[in-house]
Amino acid sequence: MGERTPRVVILAGGLGTRMREETEFRPKPLVLIGNRPILWHIMKLYSCHGFNRFVICLGYKGEMIKDYFLNYDVMNNDLTIRLGREKQIEIHSARDEHDWEVTLVDTGLHTMTAARVKHVERFIDTEDFLLTYGDGVADVDVTALVDFHRGHGRAATITGVWPPSRFGELLVEGKQVVEFAEKPHVHRGGLINGGFFVMSRRVFRYLDDDPGSMLERGPLERLARDSELMVYQHHGFWQCMDTLRDVALLGELWESGKAPWNVWDRHGEPRA
Repeated sequence: MGERTPRVVILAGGLGTRMREETEFRPKPLVLIGNRPILWHIMKLYSCHGFNRFVICLGYKGEMIKDYFLNYDVMNNDLTIRLGREKQIEIHSARDEHDWEVTLVDTGLHTMTAARVKHVERFIDTEDFLLTYGDGVADVDVTALVDFHRGHGRAATITGVWPPSRFGELLVEGKQVVEFAEKPHVHRGGLINGGFFVMSRRVFRYLDDDPGSMLERGPLERLARDSELMVYQHHGFWQCMDTLRDVALLGELWESGKAPWNVWDRHGEPRA
């Protein structure tokens, strides 16, 4: 039996308060981009790089995410139902997700990010694990990211991204505009946390079970002070889904057939 691949931990328990029109009825990771939840898009990115073992941290409306995976094969494939005393269901043309292993963990309704990660420590069975948020997509080269992490030997790697601009961007020289970009996907500001972490088990020393503990505050700050946090710079596409405007943008890109994060097509897999 070969060496186990690291698990991918996905934070999927937040309330999504800035998208109340959508999240009143479903958890944010189940908001649709095209005909699939953003959670599926994120998982497909990791899967096409060979990372198929997932741990999903549930919270708000977590039962809906459980239901999504419990009924995944039936809802996403053709099927034949033979009625009678012993009903039989035959699934046809199973998709490429047949080898996914998905562990669904209730980590609390109001639990913050660091405590959610600490809660799933018992499921991490390799030296390293991957971690991301359940509300952002990118064309990150996950294989290169993991290689970068293993090459420097520190406890954690964070992916730094240049956030997309919501407004037209001007490049000026003096008072003359030399370039105008209408809402470019990437602007020329500073790096921000784009998620897509790789972490050693040593990170759990920086975490605790306090439900109010946020990964982005104490733990990452302490890792940085201890010289245990490195950054992988991603120069490609990245987009979070914080507002209905973001949902519309991502949906338009997907329906156009030119979604930058759809890297699995490039790996020879059929698009769903």
